Amino acid sequence: MRKLALIVIAGALVAAPVVGVAAPATAVAYKWKNCTIVNQRLPHGVGRNNAVDHTTGRPVTSFRHDTTLYKKAMGANKGLDRDKDGIACEKA
Repeated sequence: MRKLALIVIAGALVAAPVVGVAAPATAVAYKWKNCTIVNQRLPHGVGRNNAVDHTTGRPVTSFRHDTTLYKKAMGANKGLDRDKDGIACEKA
């Protein structure tokens, strides 16, 4: 009986389709709705790996260098990088 149960379970696992659960697009857009929300997770913002801050005075270097994450942010809300320097929501 136990052997039969194992065979049934193994067969069910093989026959079951693999389904990936993706986050809805609205959830991603909410994460990047404005800089207040972004700065809760990334206090100094996020930018491309090769980004250089265009501020006057001391440049911001403490942002997260992550091109993929920056592109996701720009895809959700282009207004996060107002000065178009490759850094979204930077803070000094």
